Amino acid sequence: MRLIDTHCHLDFDAYDAVRDSIVREAAEAGVTRIINPGTDLARSRAAVGLADAYPGVYAAVGIHPNSTADFDEPMLDALREMAAHPKVIAIGEIGLDYYRDNSPRAQQWRAFEAQLALAADLGLPVIIHNREASDDVLDILAAWTPTLPGALRDRPGVLHSFSAPQSAAERGLAIGFYLGFTGPVTFKKADDLRRIAARVPLDRVLVETDGPFLTPEPRRGRWPNKPAYVRYIAERVAALHTLPDDAFAAQTTANAERLFALPTPAD
Repeated sequence: MRLIDTHCHLDFDAYDAVRDSIVREAAEAGVTRIINPGTDLARSRAAVGLADAYPGVYAAVGIHPNSTADFDEPMLDALREMAAHPKVIAIGEIGLDYYRDNSPRAQQWRAFEAQLALAADLGLPVIIHNREASDDVLDILAAWTPTLPGALRDRPGVLHSFSAPQSAAERGLAIGFYLGFTGPVTFKKADDLRRIAARVPLDRVLVETDGPFLTPEPRRGRWPNKPAYVRYIAERVAALHTLPDDAFAAQTTANAERLFALPTPAD
């Protein structure tokens, strides 16, 4: 079973002592590629560095909403420069977070809209963070997607670690977004999330770990989460769609390759 972990923070400190073995174990488990999104300028630079260091690792660059309190134009210029790297395949992780109070909402909006404009200008999809901000996130994205060049309009981005209501899933799908599912879809009490995952069209599903966080069942409670565990998420969502694991893995791999314009690795 070949898979792509479309969201793992390999640059985080939790991996410092074990990063080589984590990447090697992922490859041995059939995880052919890992996408490492940035959360601020320093971590975006680190993500690009890891993409240079590991053949199967790709980077996204962006300012997470919880890191936007001091967002300014020079940050946008720095992201533009980093995005010129050939292994930067998206702008992210960007969006809105109304759960934490690390940045004023007006400032989050400013950074979000500026980074969406950058993505459109560069022709790159986006990786969207949404925590307790579904209506505003989707209103902003619904206004943004019609402005995209034709090549990007069919693959604008992914609603990462989807955990919003069914209505938000429907709105995101209607404007072309993919939905990424993480460890919570495997949790025992996540029946509502599983009902949503079962209804997402197969050509719009991605699987992610969001490592080092959200370790899936049956490894829940182990730290850190790691890309090799993405198979547990894939197996759970495959069962919801009554698909064999290999067929589901092939579908989600094709989805990720299409969304992020990833090259197909040589066998």
